[in-house]
Amino acid sequence: MLKLKNNFIFAPLKLGYSDGKGNVTQKHIDFYRDRNSHVGAITPEPFYMDPGLRELPTQLGIDSDQKITGLKQLNEVLHGKGAKAIAHLNHPGRMTNPNIPGNYFWSSTDKPCENGGATPVRMDRKKMDAVIELFVESANRAVESGFDIIEIQFGHGYLLAQFISPAVNDRKDEYGGSFENRIKFPVEVAKAVRNAVDVPIIARISGDEMIPNGFHLKDMIPFSKILESTGIDAIHVTAGSACSTPPWFFQHMFIPKGKTWEMAAMIKSELNISVIFVGKINSVKDIEFIKENYRADYLAIGRALVADPGFVGKYLGEEPGIIRPCLACAEGCLGGVKSGKGLGCVVNPLVNTNLPKVTKDKETKRYAVVGAGLAGMEAAITLRNRGHDVDLYEKNEPGGQFNLAYLPPNKENMKDLIDYFVEEISQHEPHQVNLILYEATKEMLETGNYEAIIMATGAVPAVPPIKGLKEYYWTEFLKDDQLPKYQKVLVIGGGLIGLEVASKLVDGSNEVIIVEMLDEIARGMEMIEKALTIKKLQTKNTEIFVNHKVVEVDGSTVFIEGAEGRNELTRIDKIVMATGMKSYVPFEYEGEIPLHLVGDARKVGKAQEAIHDAYELAVSNK
Repeated sequence: MLKLKNNFIFAPLKLGYSDGKGNVTQKHIDFYRDRNSHVGAITPEPFYMDPGLRELPTQLGIDSDQKITGLKQLNEVLHGKGAKAIAHLNHPGRMTNPNIPGNYFWSSTDKPCENGGATPVRMDRKKMDAVIELFVESANRAVESGFDIIEIQFGHGYLLAQFISPAVNDRKDEYGGSFENRIKFPVEVAKAVRNAVDVPIIARISGDEMIPNGFHLKDMIPFSKILESTGIDAIHVTAGSACSTPPWFFQHMFIPKGKTWEMAAMIKSELNISVIFVGKINSVKDIEFIKENYRADYLAIGRALVADPGFVGKYLGEEPGIIRPCLACAEGCLGGVKSGKGLGCVVNPLVNTNLPKVTKDKETKRYAVVGAGLAGMEAAITLRNRGHDVDLYEKNEPGGQFNLAYLPPNKENMKDLIDYFVEEISQHEPHQVNLILYEATKEMLETGNYEAIIMATGAVPAVPPIKGLKEYYWTEFLKDDQLPKYQKVLVIGGGLIGLEVASKLVDGSNEVIIVEMLDEIARGMEMIEKALTIKKLQTKNTEIFVNHKVVEVDGSTVFIEGAEGRNELTRIDKIVMATGMKSYVPFEYEGEIPLHLVGDARKVGKAQEAIHDAYELAVSNK
């Protein structure tokens, strides 16, 4: 039994906040202190058990006794409001990061991951014993450091899963072949750790690898029963593989919600120990659904607690306020970690930015914010939370260009962010945001008795001059009622907007051609969305020209030029111009009231930059 104060567990998320030596830093302390109040347990990011087994250069380590002092300090924070602390132990095997000097690669096989990575060494008995010793030593060190529970990673395409998976394990000895043989070494690890420590142990498994030749739920049910018989206290059911199916591994927004819950429920029905449900649990509706339909023992929540540290507290009624939604976009969290900056968040400007929290000002002032896109609404809410009154001007509808964000395929949940902001700006106690659905004029702003004016008017398409170009479209085709069918459409520009429009167009059985001036398409697109979108376009036979530019349009014929000369594209029915954006400021202002530009009006960027930029200005403006 885990014996937690409630059934919410903070799932292990890679932060990338360490110092390059695996030590706990102030960033870890601050991050977990903000999230320790309402959950029953917290699982810090996966620990590396050996310096040669790092997934990130800035990963936390549990590889030596020298780490114990820092881990004890971390546990003081994790335990601060009554939560228990879970140490997640993982051996990546062949999924160890090949770009980190000194790393080594062991596996059940000598085949590298088909999606890239180092060629591993096929493990012999001596290496198996060394791995078991690593798990035991690390588990003992975790207990000495104050952790209450151990979690062992048996899934996600890491070492123990590399033995279980028939897609990976090609051994001919007693550890390969049959299901009973393939699970033998993972069970040895489970038994060794169980015998070594006297604390509860969680086994984290993939209920399904989500590849045809991998292991599936029919394998994981008996495996879970065997783990139960070894003394494991709970099974934590996720899905996918870091190697073969990263969208499932990361529970990306393109993946349907609920599949992992179904698998956890099936496993739960066969066991007498607790089962932990996980996977895009990011709304009150999700929690209620899982509890009512599956009677879940525990729910593991990760990115929703990044987006809103009060997510569980607000659900439980222990903390006031509206839940700021996680979009499962992986842009700020996974993207931040992969870039080396550490985990951030698109929607939460306080994650890994060193920006101050909002405090109340002594004097109430009036501000004007022009434009109710993401930047404008964030600025208005932050100023309101500081104790000021805000007039928020919007000539169309709240959301701005982000109203286009949820129109491409598989991105419907992006609308949750707009809904959140709209609900936030409707709150009027004790101060208010007054939404004025009218275009602001210079005269209105000059006579409004405002402390400052914040221009959050966004950006407009940047259309280069092209000879003969007369008629073109931008994002109109993202709307179902304007989507053409069975036509030949040229998309000029292969960035985010161009790719999303192209993805929508192929759904309408259109023949699509993309022309991009740079040497790659989808530059700057989040990595999983990029991979899945490009794969989709390729399966739909989309023709893509990189290092080319459109030089002339002559009726239905378009001429493009590249290094090898001029090409002719014929029978083009429609042209989409997705060649970038430029800042839009509707008028010049030189009055006495201070004026600030935020978001795209200041510099064209992504949603994360707009929100963070607006918060930074609004929280610090005097």
